[in-house]
Formats: sequence, C-alpha cells, structure tokens
Amino acid sequence: MNFLAHSYLSGNNDQVLIGNFIGDWIKGSDYKAYPDDIQKGIIVHRNIDTYTDLHPIVRQSKQRLNEHYHKYSGIIIDIFYDHFLACNWDKYSSVSLSDYTGMLRQSLNTNLHFFPERIQEFVPRFMRRGWIESYATIDGIERVLQGMSKHTSLPDKTLEAMFTLEKYYDGFLNEFTEYFPQLVANIEERFQLGLVIK
Repeated sequence: MNFLAHSYLSGNNDQVLIGNFIGDWIKGSDYKAYPDDIQKGIIVHRNIDTYTDLHPIVRQSKQRLNEHYHKYSGIIIDIFYDHFLACNWDKYSSVSLSDYTGMLRQSLNTNLHFFPERIQEFVPRFMRRGWIESYATIDGIERVLQGMSKHTSLPDKTLEAMFTLEKYYDGFLNEFTEYFPQLVANIEERFQLGLVIK
C-alpha cells in the first residue's frame, strides 16, 4: 500500500503514524533506535507490505501490469489502491479527506526530526504539493507516476499504467474493495490500533 493507506492503518497514534510513514526507509534492525511507538509503526508498515505482497487479490491486480512493469507492478498497484481509498474515502472514515490530510500534514511536520535525514526535505515538499489529495483523481495519479519516474528507479511507463487503469478500472476497484477490509482486519487483529471501517 502507499502513503494514504499506511497512514490510515496507523489509527490515532501519531508515533505509530510516523513509524508507518518512514517504514520504507528504515532497514533491518535500525528500527530499534526509535521510541517504542515509532518502532511499532515500522513493524506495522512491514506487516502491511508482507500481507499485501502475498495476497491473491493483489497478485491478480498486479498481473495486468506485469508486461510493462515486471517487478515494479506492486508499486503501481499500491498507488492505484491509494486512488480507490482516496476517492471512496467517506466509506472508510468519518473525517473528510481534506481534514485528514490537514491533520496528517501537521503531524508529519511536527515530527520531522524523527525522519531519516535523506527524506527530511522530501516530506514537506510531498505534502505541500498535495500528493495525497491528488490520489483521488486520475490526473493526480498520472502526475504522481510521472514524478516518481523522474526521481526514483520506477520505469517511465506512465502512459501504459494509465491506459491499464482506465481499461480495467472496475476490476481494480472491485479487487480493492474486497481486499482492503481484509487488510484492515488483519492489522487490527495483530496490533489493536482501533481501526474500524464504518
């Protein structure tokens, strides 16, 4: 899952949120250098990723992208699934997406000192550009993929990804809708974060 889902799956604990948000940048046992709740967030992040990578519904989604993205298909599905979470946000939260991203921005900025130095500049820029809000639109997803292809090792296959998203939109949506409550239930059972789908 991508930033929005990882944030959502942190519950109401700011420190768990920070750990969950930085999880991709913390390798091996380095997480033990952080306070307990941030450690918990990093472990939650790793559990989300493992559960997602092994889930048969997610694998089904990834198959549509394998031709162009190969090993990167999972990254694209993470972004697509964040799109479906964002544009159906009111099904999963009683707080509006706008209010939620405002709270998220404040929490990240307040806790920036916990972030690895190499991403301390990225996070404010990421939030300032409204990437999370942009997940709710097709154009926003396209901009995110274009940005990632410029600044990461993600191949520049944005046109192919967008074509696949639009062609199989209903299929992806149905897969997300079936999969996401299962992920929430799994993480809640393991970590008791107070996650509730309304």
